[in-house]
Amino acid sequence: MKKIILSLVVGLFLMGCEDFLDTEPTNLKTMENYPETQEDAEQVLTGIYSVLAMPDPLQTSFLSSELRSDNMLGGGGPTDISTKAIAQCQKWSESSFAVAWRTNYMGIFRANVFLEAIDKIKWDNDETRRHMEGEARFLRAHYYFDLSRMFGDVCLVKTSESVNIPRTPAAETYAFIAADLKKAIEELLPVEKYDAVESGRVTKWAAQALMARVFLFYTGYYQQDALPLPDGGQVTKDDVIAWLDECTDTSISGHDLVSDFRNLWPYSYVQDYKFTKENNLKWEGDGNKETVFAIKFSNKFANWDYPYQKSNQICLYLGLRGQNYLRTFPFGQGWGFGTVNPKIWEEWPDEDIRKTGSIFNVTNRDEVVLYTFGADSHVDETSYVQKKYIPINVYADGTHTVVHNYSMELYGNTVDNYMLNNTQDLVLIRFADVLLMAAELNLGNGKAQTFLDRVRARVGLPSVPATLDNIKNERRFELAFEGVRFYDLLRWHDADRVLNENQKDIVIYRSRTETVTKTITYRPETNGFLQIPLSEIELSKGVLTANPGWGSEAAYQDIY
Repeated sequence: MKKIILSLVVGLFLMGCEDFLDTEPTNLKTMENYPETQEDAEQVLTGIYSVLAMPDPLQTSFLSSELRSDNMLGGGGPTDISTKAIAQCQKWSESSFAVAWRTNYMGIFRANVFLEAIDKIKWDNDETRRHMEGEARFLRAHYYFDLSRMFGDVCLVKTSESVNIPRTPAAETYAFIAADLKKAIEELLPVEKYDAVESGRVTKWAAQALMARVFLFYTGYYQQDALPLPDGGQVTKDDVIAWLDECTDTSISGHDLVSDFRNLWPYSYVQDYKFTKENNLKWEGDGNKETVFAIKFSNKFANWDYPYQKSNQICLYLGLRGQNYLRTFPFGQGWGFGTVNPKIWEEWPDEDIRKTGSIFNVTNRDEVVLYTFGADSHVDETSYVQKKYIPINVYADGTHTVVHNYSMELYGNTVDNYMLNNTQDLVLIRFADVLLMAAELNLGNGKAQTFLDRVRARVGLPSVPATLDNIKNERRFELAFEGVRFYDLLRWHDADRVLNENQKDIVIYRSRTETVTKTITYRPETNGFLQIPLSEIELSKGVLTANPGWGSEAAYQDIY
């Protein structure tokens, strides 16, 4: 922990010092004099936000949890050990998720610095102060929640002081998360609809939605009735329901479902794509009314020397591998990670438009002209590819002989680099998810039925009784490939049964004609949590302790 904090102090507070003199420079920014003004505070808050886009995609809670679910296999090439290890509940090194650990603590450290200085800053007005405090508290809660879902008990560091402490019991960490979110809900401006706030910034509605997600995970996984608070109080189910009543009221929050589920995803921007044209689709764009909270990206920093992700590289990681991209139009180039488990395609009803709106079959000539199996030594191919987060191409010339990323056309980007051009928002909380969380929390009354029906009616499906099983089923299909499935299975205590059922004897293509079967076995001894990085245990001199299930038996090996 000390190593992380020292490096952050250097990176955050000593930026811009070009010359080192014998005398102490008067413009040196230290924790004693920075942040001091509202402009300084904006810079520090931006630094807290920037950590959202820092981790390698495989180290994000979003993609690593999707790979660990029954939605995806590892994919990639023969040497891409890390993605296959994640998908198979194994480790590829003794410090496999060190980046995830460190970057989340980086965000926490920056939030701690901001919140400690908040009373010393010269604010232009109290309204701005309160709103920015709410943003910082939301982000700190987000980073702690990601850590806690990924690693279980983590170290609860409440200040910017360098400390070496043991892991904190989950109840204490979740109480801290709940307190931050409660304060954020209170401080963030209640009168603003989502579209009155700069896209990508935290809103009151995002804080309410994240509180619901935290509540459901904590009370489900740890089998508790309420979220604790540090002062001995609680956040109850009734509290969360009341907050979601506001968030789901379009007249208050401004959030709502877009008219067509398929218009959420950038493929619907491409009018030359047969699926888009035949279904009269039109992309709603990033920051639409269904986006409650998202990570924003841009390729304006298209330079590998820039220290953060330059674009939505989750799209890059999930893109098609080694293809002729004119023939796979509009789906573009990437590493081929996260191939789709055929089980979800087989169990998804054909009458549900979300099926073909979320997955395409590479052998379907209405989707792609020609797909080459085994290209660039691609492994774990199943014929199925998700199309929510994937590079999307448009034709770059009138003769349809050249393609490039849609961001080149839409945003006037000038750097044509397939590894840097994916600008699609990574949506962490979507309004449909909020409706389904509200349905689950309201089980037993008529509101649950109303919330569930809103989601199903949007895709033309009839009403079904608002039971927990039906809500589980709805979440599986509505939110597939959006980073929530694995955590849902954990909190419902379904992971052991469902993952083993749905990952048995999966048919894998080694070429279009040769197949093998693959079975992935969930390891309940891990309790669903990742390995604590050995590098962090050693840095703590043994104060940190390991998670169970991550000894030598967890080392990666091919499974066929």
